Amino acid sequence: MRIVLIILFLLIVASVAFGFYIKPEDYRTGEFCIGIGISALFFLWMPLFIYHRWRKRNFKDYMLTKENIDKMRQEGDDKKL
Repeated sequence: MRIVLIILFLLIVASVAFGFYIKPEDYRTGEFCIGIGISALFFLWMPLFIYHRWRKRNFKDYMLTKENIDKMRQEGDDKKL
């Protein structure tokens, strides 16, 4: 998954760079390449990156439940904040 993310990111950067390179000669194609690159960055690469970083985590550790709030209060009382 890491290799796929790296390759996909490099392709997106290449698409945007190509768009800026060709934009003075062919404005429409340049804008299209830049738009496709930015769209792929936000709608394809970013969700894959977030999934890759969070797939082995337990979401309950990051939610404010009654037990977690009590645990935080107990730790605060122990440290005498």
